[in-house]
Amino acid sequence: MENTENAESKPMLKPTVAYADFAKLDLRVAKILTAEKVEGADQLLKLTISLGEFGERTIAAGIAQYYAPEELVGKKIAVVANLAPKKLRGIESNGMLLAASTQNDEQLCILVLDRDLPEGNKIR
Repeated sequence: MENTENAESKPMLKPTVAYADFAKLDLRVAKILTAEKVEGADQLLKLTISLGEFGERTIAAGIAQYYAPEELVGKKIAVVANLAPKKLRGIESNGMLLAASTQNDEQLCILVLDRDLPEGNKIR
């Protein structure tokens, strides 16, 4: 069902996507191994994550204004593991963590697993 409300009265959802398009995403459990601020970038943190049998990789995340690097190490998070690489401030980011935020971005929280599943496990 399409949301046709006036944009001033109610927030709009993005257009509907087919399940086949959603199924292309490879969502996985990752463990944050290291986290550090990116020099010259107020919003970016450079994270090294483990995807278990899929190895380690680096992701750049625009969460520095919400999290100190030391509070992230060891957390199990949800990531898009098959996102095309993108260079951000000289860092090749190979994935994206999932997070929720308030509409005005005053608050943000990364999606953290509530149980200890192994890194690399598929998120369904």
